[in-house]
Amino acid sequence: MNATASPLIDAGTLASELAGESAPVLLDARWRLGGPPGAASYLAGHLPGAVFVDLDRDLAAPPGAGGRHPLPEAAAFQAAMRRAGVSAGRPVVAYDDGDSIPAARAWWTLRYFGHQQVRVLDGGFSAWAAAGLPVTADEPAAAAGDFTAVPGGMPVVDAAGAAELARSGILLDVRTGERYRGETEPVDPVAGHIPGALSAPVTGSMTSGGRFRSPAELAERFTRLGVTAGRPAGAYCGSGVTAAHEVLALALAGIPAALYVGSWSGWVADPGRPVATGPDRGSPAGNRRINRRMLCR
Repeated sequence: MNATASPLIDAGTLASELAGESAPVLLDARWRLGGPPGAASYLAGHLPGAVFVDLDRDLAAPPGAGGRHPLPEAAAFQAAMRRAGVSAGRPVVAYDDGDSIPAARAWWTLRYFGHQQVRVLDGGFSAWAAAGLPVTADEPAAAAGDFTAVPGGMPVVDAAGAAELARSGILLDVRTGERYRGETEPVDPVAGHIPGALSAPVTGSMTSGGRFRSPAELAERFTRLGVTAGRPAGAYCGSGVTAAHEVLALALAGIPAALYVGSWSGWVADPGRPVATGPDRGSPAGNRRINRRMLCR
């Protein structure tokens, strides 16, 4: 795979590559917010040769001031990937149940730490099984990899950078509209969004069948949102997982974008940061309210 190749792979192409001499490492990244643990799905059946990686343990550091899924330390991530058989010179394909959100976090984290040959199985395990391709419950004995984690391979912003993007560039909030508007917040302690961010639910980048839209469709979508060449762009979600999916969608459209890893959970960890509620600035009812209650906590 070269630097210009798509970061996606379909089930048929993956099956062909696995049968070849340069088979990619397979990472099963199945995970669900609130559970049940993805490991149970892996043990029930997975792609032959796949190794399970736990998003909470392997693709993130423990929750804290940096949010619910902060970046893992380089040494910890390197050790986890080596256990999974990841090496610098061997391609990697990550998959999940089908929406590509945990797999995109695996893609993004590997790219951030310097791996150049990472793809996501479009449609995930569901697409593989629907194609009648083999599934196994056998756990492979993965040979140790030699991957060396070097941070900085993908652009990131911290809270101050996210606020600046919202003011002078484009900051996409990819959570549901209800969470963006502050009507509900099922996970984090405060509802609302970063002032100046635009609502762009991640479902807009997907087809009804759980696949990514075509690059042309994605480019059209992001253009409508105001993402244009030369204008800095970034994305955030609740904890930096779903936003990695949007960074992948933007990459498919040919648009580089930064990830605010701490995302909403990191933003509200500091009571001094302002919170906005209501519709976004592009909507007919876009009179946005800045919630100052956090400044008094």
